[in-house]
Amino acid sequence: MCGIAGLFNLDGAPVAPGSLRGMIRMLGHRGPDDTGIYSRNGAGLAHARLSIIDLASGHQPMCSEDSSIWITFNGEIFNYLELKEELLASGHTFATRSDTEVILHLYEEKGEDCVQYLNGQWAFAIWDNQRRRLFLSRDRLGVRPLFYTQTGKTFFFGSEIKAIFANPAVSREIDLTGLDELFTYWCTIPPTTLFRNVHELPPGHSMTVDAGGIATWPYWDLQFNRSPEVADPCHEASYADQLLDLLTDATKIRLRSDVPVGSYLSGGLDSTMTTALVKKVTNAKLRTFSISFDDAEFNESGFQNEAVHFLNTEHQDLRCTKNQIAEVFPEVIWHTEKPVLRTAPAPLYLLSRLVRNSGFKVVVTGEGADEMLGGYDIFKEAKIRRFWESQPDSKVRPLLLRRLYPYLQNIQNQPDAYRKAFFQINVDPKLQPFFSHIPRWQLTAKLKTFFSNEVRAHISANGTYCKLRKGLPKSYPSWNSFSQSQYLETKYLLPGYILSSQGDRMAMAHSVESRFPFLDHRVVEFASKLPGSLKMKVLNEKYLLKRCAKGLIPPSIANRHKQPYRAPEACSFLEPAARAYMDDLLSLEQIRRDGIFDAPAVTMLVNKFRKGAAIGTKDNMGLVGIMSTQLLIHHFINHFECRTAPHDA
Repeated sequence: MCGIAGLFNLDGAPVAPGSLRGMIRMLGHRGPDDTGIYSRNGAGLAHARLSIIDLASGHQPMCSEDSSIWITFNGEIFNYLELKEELLASGHTFATRSDTEVILHLYEEKGEDCVQYLNGQWAFAIWDNQRRRLFLSRDRLGVRPLFYTQTGKTFFFGSEIKAIFANPAVSREIDLTGLDELFTYWCTIPPTTLFRNVHELPPGHSMTVDAGGIATWPYWDLQFNRSPEVADPCHEASYADQLLDLLTDATKIRLRSDVPVGSYLSGGLDSTMTTALVKKVTNAKLRTFSISFDDAEFNESGFQNEAVHFLNTEHQDLRCTKNQIAEVFPEVIWHTEKPVLRTAPAPLYLLSRLVRNSGFKVVVTGEGADEMLGGYDIFKEAKIRRFWESQPDSKVRPLLLRRLYPYLQNIQNQPDAYRKAFFQINVDPKLQPFFSHIPRWQLTAKLKTFFSNEVRAHISANGTYCKLRKGLPKSYPSWNSFSQSQYLETKYLLPGYILSSQGDRMAMAHSVESRFPFLDHRVVEFASKLPGSLKMKVLNEKYLLKRCAKGLIPPSIANRHKQPYRAPEACSFLEPAARAYMDDLLSLEQIRRDGIFDAPAVTMLVNKFRKGAAIGTKDNMGLVGIMSTQLLIHHFINHFECRTAPHDA
């Protein structure tokens, strides 16, 4: 896992090596083991390497045998050994043992269709010197990031936006459309980012850049079949065997590494299952890592200890405090490069530091299981709302809403009338495609009341929904409601927040690579074709996965109610570590200077917290969102030069 960057002067002007070095130095945290640059014919590639496979000879940028094709690659190709055998049989010769060289030869063989053969997580740029064309691609599910912009005749790209901003020619301005999207969906919708004219290559997309311009296209998208809602009981065992076989192989190939591999173990079904599969295919002593909290509302250490004892792992636990969250939060936002509405990334930042300090560069984790196999309460919520919608006058059906979010005490304390009003079924017909997510999005959108008048004047009430609607697959209307909600969660929140702000950015901040067996595209495509009842049988989430897990993990963990990973929230900013930057960034003067938020409204919210009067989701998300936005402006707009490495001559 690495950091990549580069630029392409479309007019053929030579690339200054100092520009490439300045870009890649901004990504040193992603690849501390080696750096390299290449420039020719108006194009330049840069690489910061985290050595995982072929430690001795995997230097990048890497070239083909005749030096006509060069690559800078961030990621891992897990089926590289199988692909290499096929390429050898076709007459290709290899100079290294790296998966990077496999991509080069596959590109020679298949051209831009090479990505169809890859099983992995990647973002790469290939410079084809003879065609004078840059080819870039990002993996199917969006595990690895890739950003780009064009200024004048120069195209820039990088694993992170800070590498692009290392070039003084690139302007740094907040994109209000991106801000509007994030304060609706928790993430931006590619190609939009939080910065004007800086774009994100969407997951499952490739692009080319040459004298004729920029072209992007999808090479893969998540698709659901019109599968029956209820599975034939006679076939359940067969489905379970197929899923277990796929997960076992997905885990096995994700252990390919020339350095030790550890595992995150949260005490939930997904990470415990992943850890169990690692044990199954290696039968070796395994190092596991977890987070625990003093606050019982967030702490899962009891289940973690049970899993550790059952699986016999060598375990390390990070006990995270609210003050630690406050202490590292500014650095968290430097790495996310976008606001967040929860503090949850901060403990993961601390956990990856523990992993790295323990001598590990690679961990496997359980992300993706909830999205693809029906684990989230939002799926359960949509199912109940659809059931209620079929008999809107029913007095009994809305009572099922009590079954939702048992871990959120504020919701549990609300009367039934509140639940009925919040989990509405009377959705605007134009928004019916988003039925499952409307309550969440409308709750988040209430945070926009904190925006200044100037910002609110620039954003449209339903503009972001129009963009989403245009991006839906043609077959989307034919899918059942459950599949539609899975698509929205997997397409947007998973890459835009879970795999980004909580995933790649927090792990790579400390040079740690995460691998996700549940996001093997074979597993994803298999799960998308499953009958709905195998994902959620009535309201029993991840039914098929639980069946697969029998005998592999403790029954108490298999049967526990899904509790998503959460952390102490805005109350963390009342801790001593936050006082200095909170008083500065949320002062009336600074809020007015930056212009994003309404200064009196922010002051009222801060005072509400200091008096102990803040309650509920809106207050918590409001303060975290405002604080992280102000930190983003501080880091990237007002003081970016302070963190930019000087350019070489």
